[in-house]
Amino acid sequence: MGVKWVLHWHPNAGNTVNTQIMNEISQCVENLNGVKEGRWKSVLTFYKPITRDQAMAAEYPRDYLGFSIPDQPDKYYFIIRGQRIVLEADLSIQTIMDKLQSYKSRVSLNFEGIQYQLGDFQVRVGKVAPSHSETMRGIVMEVEYLPISSIEKSRQILQDFVDIWKDTLSKRLLPGHFIHIEPNFGEYGLTDQYTAEHTAVQYATVMAQLIATVQTTQAIRN
Repeated sequence: MGVKWVLHWHPNAGNTVNTQIMNEISQCVENLNGVKEGRWKSVLTFYKPITRDQAMAAEYPRDYLGFSIPDQPDKYYFIIRGQRIVLEADLSIQTIMDKLQSYKSRVSLNFEGIQYQLGDFQVRVGKVAPSHSETMRGIVMEVEYLPISSIEKSRQILQDFVDIWKDTLSKRLLPGHFIHIEPNFGEYGLTDQYTAEHTAVQYATVMAQLIATVQTTQAIRN
């Protein structure tokens, strides 16, 4: 597995995301000779504990995130943000969790769009929307440098690629920009060698940023 950066779209004050902006972003990737490889989809689910006995509530994490990605179709990833824990499990764990009735799904966000190949890079552009809804809540972009799995060794290469792409995108004068926030992977016990767990942690970080952006936009409107 190469190293991925997951970026999210930060709208300018007073603006929101829409399909036109996502189409413009996709067009920029194609202008850089990106070749379409098909569609992709990841799902991030927010779980809350079912606490029948309040005295036991303190023994359970207050919440956790579940994450499925197309790269690892047989795996499921858990992120407990409070304790900085990320775990890989077999996909069947979802069925086990349903039977245990310890946690329930509160919200699921779908990240889905088009996958492109640009030489040694794989790029995914997609919308963020709640499951069972077409309402767009955000836009994300995955950039993966395929030849290297070391985060440190690939950092400058990824930065140079993203800078070139951002420069191309800036010519379209869209009302916002992409942000890349790299989590402290060491806090989750992750090393320099990139894995799917790193991707899960990045998406958890993006989700938190998207929620903050929506809340800020609503506050401005009110």
